[in-house]
Amino acid sequence: MITRRHLIRSIGTLSALGVSTAAYGVGVEPVLRLRVTRYHPAPRQWPADFPLKIAVIADIHACDPWMSLERIEGIVDRTNALNADIIVLLGDYVAGLRQVTRFIPSNEWARVLASLKAPLGVHAVMGNHDYWDDRIVQQAGFGPTIAHRALETAGIPVYENDAVRLAKDGRPFWLAGLGDQLAFLPARRFRSTGRFGADDLTATLAKVTDDAPVILLAHEPNIAPRVPARVALQLSGHTHGGQIRLLGWSPAVSRQQGLRLAYGHFRLKCDVIVSGGLGCSIMPVRVGVPPEIVEVTLGRGPVLV
Repeated sequence: MITRRHLIRSIGTLSALGVSTAAYGVGVEPVLRLRVTRYHPAPRQWPADFPLKIAVIADIHACDPWMSLERIEGIVDRTNALNADIIVLLGDYVAGLRQVTRFIPSNEWARVLASLKAPLGVHAVMGNHDYWDDRIVQQAGFGPTIAHRALETAGIPVYENDAVRLAKDGRPFWLAGLGDQLAFLPARRFRSTGRFGADDLTATLAKVTDDAPVILLAHEPNIAPRVPARVALQLSGHTHGGQIRLLGWSPAVSRQQGLRLAYGHFRLKCDVIVSGGLGCSIMPVRVGVPPEIVEVTLGRGPVLV
């Protein structure tokens, strides 16, 4: 995960390179740039003749002035223009920093996300900030969060250790959504707790009842070394690519089990794609990792002869 200490150290390094670069990181890249990053992985567990296009939105962190409703509307329009088969939302919809002029209520940003459209629907999981921002859930030790309820009210299903069987052109696959792995980290302020996460990978995959391929949505990528080869693809966000990425290195992202799952495409037991996300956390700065919508295309379709 991104740590405050590592991010401040990264900003210090950035500032040493020049005030103009630091100004770009605050005023230009996180606010004015938006790109579509495309991946064409070939997971061993996904049939090569089964094409599926997935649009991925991660880490919106809705707040003024950094991620206004108008910006979210633009993201929705850009995502819909991709004509993906399915759209997935990977969590952290609420603000992740305090340098804001307004915290946007969940019902407002959820109403904008309700305009997302895809033939196989829009599907979501929660992120750590969605849990951390909900004091009642932190005290109780269980959800659903305010963000969860807002999305479902807007007609977007939210998965917490659950799976759904979908099909395209008669070809089935499973979409599984993991509970957040850091959900109750702040709960120590309210009560003693023996667990930090709402995730249950075993229970989630137990809901897959046939041999159709599986796509796993997990807000944090940290779970990846534990994900079995039964899963074809894991889609994650959370890291923001470190928010500062220098020559392919994200110093603000700590290693997990010897891996720095900061950004991009990895091949473990399953393929893993980590989005750089859209918003900011801790500080409103991005350099070398512009806000992005991710487009993942699986399969190549039938070979014509």
